[in-house]
Order: sequence, then C-alpha cells, then structure tokens
Amino acid sequence: MSQTYKEAGVDKEAGYEHVERIKESVKSTQNANVLSHLGGFSGLFELDLDGIEKPVLVSGTDGVGTKVKLAYELDIHNTVGIDCVAMCVNDIICQGAKPLYFLDYLATGHLVPDKTVQIVEGISQGCIQSGVALIGGETAEMPGVYQGDDYDLAGFAVGVVGKKKIITGKDINDYTVLIGIPSTGVHSNGFSLIRHVLRNTDLKAEFGSTGKSVGEVLLTPTKIYVESVLKLIDHIEVLGLAHITGGGLIENVPRMLPEGYQANIDFDALKVPAIFKLIQETGSISKGEMLNTFNMGVGMVIAVDKENVTKALEILAAEGAYEIGIVEKGNQGIIIK
Repeated sequence: MSQTYKEAGVDKEAGYEHVERIKESVKSTQNANVLSHLGGFSGLFELDLDGIEKPVLVSGTDGVGTKVKLAYELDIHNTVGIDCVAMCVNDIICQGAKPLYFLDYLATGHLVPDKTVQIVEGISQGCIQSGVALIGGETAEMPGVYQGDDYDLAGFAVGVVGKKKIITGKDINDYTVLIGIPSTGVHSNGFSLIRHVLRNTDLKAEFGSTGKSVGEVLLTPTKIYVESVLKLIDHIEVLGLAHITGGGLIENVPRMLPEGYQANIDFDALKVPAIFKLIQETGSISKGEMLNTFNMGVGMVIAVDKENVTKALEILAAEGAYEIGIVEKGNQGIIIK
C-alpha cells in the first residue's frame, strides 16, 4: 500500500496554509532594500552604503531557549517571536551596528497554523520595532524530534557599521560611568530555573496589581534597544555596550571591558522588578545565583565618559536609564556590592 508524507506525520497542506497566512505580516516589515519575495529560495537585500566608510557586516544568532516551553504550556504564542528578534538585534548593536535584516527558523513536531502564525506575527512585530526587514526563514515540521505541537525558535540578524565606528570598549578607562537601561522583566534567560522553582505556582493567578497573570508577566517580550542605542550613538561617544543576557551582569558587563579594568556596580541602586523577588523567594535562590543568571532589571549597560553622563541620561530619559556604577582599575571583572 502506498504511504503518504501526511501518514508519516508531516502535513504539507498545513504548511501551505501557514505560508499563505503570514504573507501580510512578513510584508509589513519590508522596505525598498528587500528585492526578494516570500517563497523564494533565499532572501535578497540591497545594501545602501551611502555615508558608511569601510562598511563592516555584523551578524548575530540566538534563540528563545526554554521560554518557548512556557509559551505553549500557557497557549500564548504572540510574544516569543519578539524575543527571538530582540536577542539577535540587541547583540549586534553592541558593536555600534545598525541592524538591516532578519531570518527565522521555526521547528515543530506538528504544524498548527493558528499557533505558528502568531509566532511569525511576533517576529514581524519585533522586526518593525528594530527597523529591520524579515527577508526569509524556515518552518520545519519534524515529528519524532519534537513531541506533539511543541516548537523551538531561533533567528539570525545582520547589521552594518563603518569600520572606524565599531564599538570595541578599548577606550573604556577609570573615568568611565556605567548607565543601565531597564529591562521589561526576565527577558529570555534563565527559564529552565524559573520553570523549576515555579513548578507548583499557579501561573494563571494574577501577579500583584499588574492586571496580568504570573505567566503573562514572565512572557513579557525582551525589550528591543535598537532605536534608543542608535540615537545615543548619533549624539555622543559611546565607549562600550553590554547586552545583559544569560550570565546576567556578572558575565556580560566584563565582556566589554579592556584588560586591567573592572566594573563596580551598586546593587542597591538597581531597580529590580517584582517578578525577580517572586522567583528568588519561591526558589530560595541566593543573591549571587540571581545575579549570575538574570538581568535583575537591567537589559543593556552603556559605558560613557563621565563628562557625557548628563547628556546620555537626557537622550535616554524616555527609557528610564540611570547610573548603575563606574569602571575602575582592577582585574576582578565586576564587583557588585
């Protein structure tokens, strides 16, 4: 008897429906630089290099991690796509690059267009927030690898910066001040720990007076810092940037520091969202473990000369940015008091 692909677990018709339903969402992200169309074998993007001296392409790739597990447990799928874009574009702006385009990879055990379309709509929203074009991607139905309609999500972004304007952190010194831009919450890190410590917590219960459930607060998308950071770079000299992802402040801030310098951050100055208190108290997690896992309310750290602090804070006022510490001579990487 002849066998079909559908009998093996792959529904091509659902795939066709998915592509048809995401067309308008993808189109909403595109601009005059996009030369390709959805359904082609690759994405085409025409570079506009006017005013960019010795252009350098900057790329970044990342996923959403086990936050997707929470998304399909709560049946909320329109936020993780924003996370996926954010995790990539927030990385490449740390070198001073302007993001240009994005591609996604969505893999699932069973393609359910009502869910996957929501995911891509989130990706498109993230692209719009970042000013990038969604020029392609892949949706793979992989029964046997993923169970049921479980899915995983990853992405890839490319940006451009003039070679002389690459931010490397080499000019950071002991006259440098660290400014933090607040996160929107947990962002996309530490969810294996979160899911473990909150395994007996009712995620559908209201969280404080937020009007949202605990699960909805946890699924708040990663903040995209592209617009605010590029605006700052246009107005002052930015010496270094650190996107606070896995490893928290402890692992990520030292990555932008030159040899012989360390960051000194005042923990009491940090504006830590209440969701972190719930996680810490429920799991009896130490302060050190929290700092080494989560962003603790700071999603991006910016290093500027002390003479530029006032102007930087004025430019970033709408973001709620504030001073979180200084750089000093030393080899400890980071000290959080």
